[in-house]
Amino acid sequence: MTRTSLLFAALLFACGSKKEPPPSGSGSAADKPAVTKDPGSGDKPAGSGAAPAPATPAEYQVPKNVPVAVQNAIEAKDRTPADRALDGGRKPGEILAFFKVVPGQKIGELFAGGGYTTELLARTVGEGGKVWAQNTKEVLDRFARVPWMEREARGTLKNVVALERATDDPFPADVKGLDAVVTILNYHDTVWQKADRSKMNKAVFAALRPGGIYAIVDHSAVAGSGTRDVETLHRIDEAVVKREVEEAGFKLDGESDVLRNPADKRDWNASPRTAAEKRGTSDRFTLRFVKP
Repeated sequence: MTRTSLLFAALLFACGSKKEPPPSGSGSAADKPAVTKDPGSGDKPAGSGAAPAPATPAEYQVPKNVPVAVQNAIEAKDRTPADRALDGGRKPGEILAFFKVVPGQKIGELFAGGGYTTELLARTVGEGGKVWAQNTKEVLDRFARVPWMEREARGTLKNVVALERATDDPFPADVKGLDAVVTILNYHDTVWQKADRSKMNKAVFAALRPGGIYAIVDHSAVAGSGTRDVETLHRIDEAVVKREVEEAGFKLDGESDVLRNPADKRDWNASPRTAAEKRGTSDRFTLRFVKP
């Protein structure tokens, strides 16, 4: 066979053995390694150490050491899907247990909003307890009135007194001897809304019984930032809250790390209307103060 013939035969063999590429979208693994999404890190090959992001948040499981009354409140069959969707980011079992919420208590709430926490408090304290839930007219008119009315219509707030009052004058004079006053993710709002926080904290002090708890959860700002980020990022320096509350006469009784997130750079807006998929992932401080 001539040299030219050998070359021609080799070319025919190569063309006949070449594989066609798989159709677009076929999912063939021959093209590229399998990847999992690691938020903020781009695509990484499987096995690279990146944890795949779940398609939906994992269902919240109430820890076994949480009191039965709190557990029953969270697991109530008639809670809405919208409320349940928030549980994973809020960890209500751990939070209510840390704040020592039990049946029969009288509890005040500042800035109750649409009532997510209010309903859990009401279910936990039960028929023998009572909750006074404060909202300002501005908050109700802007976003809370309709969801609050819908919640009332479902019959889950029968032992709740709704109060439309200024935040720095949250309770009527006859509301005394409360076991706890709770404010969840809203202390920072009292700053940019120009409430008199000294007056507010003193009003809470006056409404509580001796030994009563002032329970505060909020989005943390960078240490040393003071109140700089209260409106732009909806965060507040934890040190500011501690100082202001203690100036009203309270003693810091405990802190919980259950909502801490060291990975949070604290440079994004934690407001639920702008946080989007980051909602429920901010670094949050949880403080329990006691009236001596």
